[in-house]
Amino acid sequence: MAKNTICIWYDKDAEAAARFYAEVFPDSAVTAVHKAPGDYPSGKAGDVLTVEFTVAGVACIGLNGGPIFKHSEAFSFQIATDDQAETDRYWNAIVGNGGQESACGWCKDRWGISWQITPRALTDAMAAGGDEAKRAFAAMMDMKKIDVAAIEAARRG
Repeated sequence: MAKNTICIWYDKDAEAAARFYAEVFPDSAVTAVHKAPGDYPSGKAGDVLTVEFTVAGVACIGLNGGPIFKHSEAFSFQIATDDQAETDRYWNAIVGNGGQESACGWCKDRWGISWQITPRALTDAMAAGGDEAKRAFAAMMDMKKIDVAAIEAARRG
C-alpha cells in the first residue's frame, strides 16, 4: 500500500466501482480485494470489506462501509484529456454506466463519485488569463460535457 492513499467510502460496491475504473482509465488497476474476517455493522464475515486500486496512477482504497455516509462534490477525480475523443470516451463511460451529467465538465458515476473530465484546451485557456480566459470560461459555463472546439473558438474570440 502506498504511503498516502485516498480512502473512498462505498455502501457495498467498492469492488465493482474499482473494476469499472480499471477498465475505463489508463494506469488503473485493482491490486487487492480483502474480505472481512468477522461480522461488522454493514456486513458479514467473508464479505468484501476493502479493495485496493489505482485510478490514473492515484492509489485508492475502497471501503464497503454501508449507507451511513454519502458522497458529495467536495471530493472529485479530475481527469485531464488531450482531445474531444478522449473527453467523450471518459464522459460517456461514466454517464453511460448509470452515472449522471452535471455542469462545466462534471459528472457523477453510478456510485456517487464526482468526476471532472477536463480537456487540456480548457486548462490552457484558463492559464492564458485575460480575455482568452474570460471567453473560454463564459463558454464553459453553458456546457455539461466540455466541447473542445467551442472552447478553442471562444479562446480565439
